[in-house]
Amino acid sequence: MDVLVEGRARRRGSWGRRFLIAIPVLVLLALAGGAAGVYAYDQSQSDRIATGVSVEGIDIGGLTTAEANALLTRRLLPRYSRQLVVVHGSERFRLSPQSARLRVDVAGAVTAAHAASRQGNVLDRVYRYLRGQPLELHLSVRVRYARANVRAFVRRVSRAVAREPRPARFVASLVAPRIIWSRTGVRVRKQLLTAALTRRLLDPTPARRFQLPLLTLVPKPTTQALRHQYHYYISVSRGERRLRLFEGLRLVKTYLIAVGRAGLETPAGEYRINDKQINPSWHVPNSAWAGSLAGQVIPPGPDDPIKARWLGFYNGSGIHGTDAIYSLGTAASHGCIRMSIPDVIELFDIVPLGTPLFVS
Repeated sequence: MDVLVEGRARRRGSWGRRFLIAIPVLVLLALAGGAAGVYAYDQSQSDRIATGVSVEGIDIGGLTTAEANALLTRRLLPRYSRQLVVVHGSERFRLSPQSARLRVDVAGAVTAAHAASRQGNVLDRVYRYLRGQPLELHLSVRVRYARANVRAFVRRVSRAVAREPRPARFVASLVAPRIIWSRTGVRVRKQLLTAALTRRLLDPTPARRFQLPLLTLVPKPTTQALRHQYHYYISVSRGERRLRLFEGLRLVKTYLIAVGRAGLETPAGEYRINDKQINPSWHVPNSAWAGSLAGQVIPPGPDDPIKARWLGFYNGSGIHGTDAIYSLGTAASHGCIRMSIPDVIELFDIVPLGTPLFVS
């Protein structure tokens, strides 16, 4: 990208007025040698920059082009020679002017200053020289750099820093459920980084060191969201005949239960409590073991084996109370999980719909 801002000379008064003032001077020159004297004086100043001319705030008025070139090279180039440092935590990414192939056109600025100094006719220039009238021209130097090199630097930084977000993950367990924490991701804001580098390559005044612009990528779900989701958690061990209740992933109580008998095992897997009922009716499944009761609905009462509470979780399987206390600690049910009536009432009152449940 090339940047060149050329100032304009602000000339005071009209040419006619200056000409009237210059007449006595020109008369003297004419007496000394006529028009040849005027021309000779103009030529003696032909390699000098007019007074009142500056480049990037550096005054080069009155200097020859060679002197102006040397002065600008000595004072201007060091401003552009400092490397850019992009900061990311403890990391530092450095872009040197050489890597960006930065070119500062000092010669072009001197040429523009000299050309502006030689504008106008010979009388106008001689008058300005003799009067010491400033041209009041303020120029900027043209700066070039290799865009491809800057883009390559941005890509390198992006690859080094970019990190995908990691969602939180729940690990089911009978006795020690846990959450693998989420992790935020980051992505370099490439357009902002490119703009920041470009501005500093073309203009030496902003700070050479700056923070890497980043976009934060929020994982889904977050650790906090998963903690809320698994605030209550139930695990069922068919082998131990135990149901464990966790709150905040901490074990708060263990209950003795009965599980499904051989051939009618309680289904293993991860589920959620999807149905809660108080004193439910028994909807007898159309299964061979149900005999003549198959397909019937048994209302609450002595003939209803589902006592007090029902917490359904999968395809007709659920947790319910039983008055057959002797069966607890055995594999005796037709697939459901039996609890004592006080225990199932207690559990029912604690856990909400949607509570995760893991059957080993």
